[in-house]
Amino acid sequence: MDIEMLTDFCRSLGQVTTEILWGDVLVFKVEGKMFCLVLLKADELKMNLKCDPEEAIELRERFSAVLPGFHMNKKYWNTVVVDGSVSDNMLKIWIQNSYRLVRSKVSRRL
Repeated sequence: MDIEMLTDFCRSLGQVTTEILWGDVLVFKVEGKMFCLVLLKADELKMNLKCDPEEAIELRERFSAVLPGFHMNKKYWNTVVVDGSVSDNMLKIWIQNSYRLVRSKVSRRL
């Protein structure tokens, strides 16, 4: 997966907006809340995704490319290094899970 594929996939999920924050972070939002963040000037593609707390720990234990969320609440966020060790299909599932988790919390609050 590259940045173009990631962007196209995130935008395909519905009601997704994007913006650049902090100078070089591409942020994908649903209903105004972040679900995927990508550091644009990094040497390798990395993204922060929101997770269920138990799943976040499990993914870190199973995949070397999954780390505690960089500059995020590590209980809920993982940083995923897109280095080819995780399939594009799995990455898409994780992105969808983050999107659904954020969207469901916003919808319940409304």
